[in-house]
Amino acid sequence: MEYITLANTPLRVSRICLGTMTFGQQNDEAQSHEQLDYAVGQGINFIDTAEMYPVPPRAETVHQTERFVGNWLVKQKRDELVIATKVTGSGRAMNWIRGGQLEYTRENIHSAIEGSLERLKTDYIDLYQLHWPERNTPMFGKYLYDLNEERAFTPILETLQYLEELVEEGTVRHIGLSNEWPWGVMQFLNAAEQQGLPRIASVQNAYNLINRTYETALLEMCHREKVALLPYSPLAFGHLSAKYIDNPEAVGRITLFNAFGQRYEKPNVIPAVKAYADLARRHGLTPVQLALSFVYSRWFVASTIIGATTMEQLQENIDAMDIQWTPELESEVSEIQLRYFNPAP
Repeated sequence: MEYITLANTPLRVSRICLGTMTFGQQNDEAQSHEQLDYAVGQGINFIDTAEMYPVPPRAETVHQTERFVGNWLVKQKRDELVIATKVTGSGRAMNWIRGGQLEYTRENIHSAIEGSLERLKTDYIDLYQLHWPERNTPMFGKYLYDLNEERAFTPILETLQYLEELVEEGTVRHIGLSNEWPWGVMQFLNAAEQQGLPRIASVQNAYNLINRTYETALLEMCHREKVALLPYSPLAFGHLSAKYIDNPEAVGRITLFNAFGQRYEKPNVIPAVKAYADLARRHGLTPVQLALSFVYSRWFVASTIIGATTMEQLQENIDAMDIQWTPELESEVSEIQLRYFNPAP
């Protein structure tokens, strides 16, 4: 396993991060612990979770993911692992999380970290992330800024000051963003520089063969400002495995929950997935191997967040790190990207 130092932090993280949003919904506790044990055995030291998990978010399962991870974490050498979690943001109706008090205010952020620490059975979080912007932004399949959806939001400077309190008290080591856009990233960076506040270390955004929005929206900014990309959904919720092409009724989040159409039910998703799957097979790869090795090979990716529901999937996901990315693959992927440009932003 390869390791990198995460942006302007001392955190030494594996190039693969184990995502856990299936824990408590598609994976029971024993299966979750089996995945964690295997991942650590393969050299992964970076675990990502969230107070909102598992996905899809439901009152009946909320917080189960952190509880499962915590029950495992208490048996590990804590200082050998990098644990990331997220505070849920407002703008989505989830009254089962902190009574629906989800704005990024002092009270809500302090309440959120206390809950996460208790469930994770630890006294600090290595990387604490805002799960999504509180303000109006296009998210989760939306791609246009809609002025009609404007709403009040906690000033970013204030939110950063509340996060600083967590850093000062030692419950959080470093902070990051998720599902963020350029304006938000720069607001956090400017506030940190001007007010001497903690600097964001990372941004966790969707990034995969059918959603390369990061490259045109944030890549230059994050490179020049030294903000690490932690891409999630490298398989586009399983679409890039081509299993839904081969069998539209295949078991997976798309067929189980019917909750992710906004991002993936777009005209060029299926043609693009077919093109990438054909490319993979021509080169003797599985569609999963192609999709993951593409993300693993990007010079600007710090650590890729993978997830799985079976051990076989997890093993294939990790093993894809060993695939050599060739100029031929790069050229052919670029041709498909131009033909089907970001079909699932």
